[in-house]
Amino acid sequence: MIDLGVSKLALIAVVALIVVGPERLPKVARVAGNLFGRAQRYMSEVKSEVNRQMEMEEFRKIREESTAVLKEVENSIHSTAQEVTTHLSDQADLGLASSTSFDSIPNEQDVIRKTQRQGRNSWANKRAARPLWFKRSSGIRARVQSGAARMKRFHHSASK
Repeated sequence: MIDLGVSKLALIAVVALIVVGPERLPKVARVAGNLFGRAQRYMSEVKSEVNRQMEMEEFRKIREESTAVLKEVENSIHSTAQEVTTHLSDQADLGLASSTSFDSIPNEQDVIRKTQRQGRNSWANKRAARPLWFKRSSGIRARVQSGAARMKRFHHSASK
């Protein structure tokens, strides 16, 4: 950048005062300030656009790498699944396979659906929604109590 010190700025101001004159100097200074501000905004926009393009290029590279790794993993899983299928079919041909069939093996969606809590159908929600009078009459504990407190309560009532 241009190195402008206080002495150089004072020299430029004196020369501008002599050349432009005192009447038009404020207007010229205002125009020069506007032009300088526009130049700074333009440079910052260019810098931000260059940075954005660099980030997009990095993102593309990461996406391509992750896609390649994903395809590699899919291929390895597919080959492993084929090996297992051929191995099971070989065992079935030999009569060594157990009574389980491919129909009894759950798929991924079934496993996820069974392991997720089902909102209103969740066992914990149904249990918590039971009224206290029903819990008392059926012997379900309504409040959690530590083992020591339970022992103290029952020991105290037994000694009476």
